[in-house]
Amino acid sequence: MMTTIADNTVASVHYTGTFPDSGEEFDSSRNGDPLTFLVGHRGMIPGFEREMMGAAVGDTRSFTLEPEDAYGHPTEELIQEVPREMFPEDMPIDLGMMLMSDAGPLRIVAITDSTVRCDFNNPMAGKSLHFEVEVMEVRAATEDEIAHGHVHGPGGHHHHEHEHSNDEAEKGGCGNDGCC
Repeated sequence: MMTTIADNTVASVHYTGTFPDSGEEFDSSRNGDPLTFLVGHRGMIPGFEREMMGAAVGDTRSFTLEPEDAYGHPTEELIQEVPREMFPEDMPIDLGMMLMSDAGPLRIVAITDSTVRCDFNNPMAGKSLHFEVEVMEVRAATEDEIAHGHVHGPGGHHHHEHEHSNDEAEKGGCGNDGCC
């Protein structure tokens, strides 16, 4: 029986994402490796997984997601005043600049002598997204992948003994000894 995309399967897909209003491409896997993900473990935006359910190798899907099914809408709670001294003194800070923080990506939206207003909303929040997707591979997830919540091996997480430490969970790993 042919495996189709369902919870606890590993799917590999090629995709192109565009903004439906302009047709501008914002991301694509076409010039590289396919995107590989564990289905049903919150590794993807919810609408993407929902639209791919039931697809088999060779199937193509074309769909547009509203913000609610993609990155949500921007919220005021994610715009925060950060003391200027939280940034290195010699670091240039400009309006619109995108930076990476422990809390994720942020955009500088205002600057005063003492504070920097940072927008932690995902840059894709509030946007409708169109996807053209082709299924390249689908397989059952292993027990370890299901327990850890991510793909192992090619296209997924690779295990290397020297990477392991007690604070892996803080670095985005699953916190399971001997995994990520």
